[in-house]
Amino acid sequence: MSDRRIMIIGYSGSGKSTLARKLGEKWGCEVMHLDCVHWLPGWKERKREEKADIINSFLDAHHSWVIDGNYTKDCYERRLREATQIIFFKFPRRICLFRALKRYFQYRGKSRESMTKGCEEKIDREFLWWILWKGRNRAHKRNYKAVCEGCAEKVVILKSPGAVRRFLQNGL
Repeated sequence: MSDRRIMIIGYSGSGKSTLARKLGEKWGCEVMHLDCVHWLPGWKERKREEKADIINSFLDAHHSWVIDGNYTKDCYERRLREATQIIFFKFPRRICLFRALKRYFQYRGKSRESMTKGCEEKIDREFLWWILWKGRNRAHKRNYKAVCEGCAEKVVILKSPGAVRRFLQNGL
């Protein structure tokens, strides 16, 4: 097993968890979906200290990993520092919305594998607002820009499903 530490960030609905799973399988390394860390059953948020303990324990225990999710208050600086590659999914709103709706219909009434058991897939106004506007506000855009500039040597920006396919074929 190689010493790969991949951090996947980007807009909701873009496919971060799917790529994380594929990379974990391809490289035989551990995968952490931060949605599973953040959410407790019934869509209850886990306490920040508990999330930090879980993430830090995972990072301490594994030399190679793939972690998907933004969660900038949860060991973010450590994840940025220790990652050997940062993949930023910079997909347009329409693709993220389409993928979130597709995911909803695929998993409606059950929890997907990249989410905590007991958090059934849902689409509500709050999540739609997040995908289309709030998750793309100035603060989020500034954060992504800072990561891309501050970690330029290890950032890969993927802007479309085709770019992801090419990355999987050629960029590894």
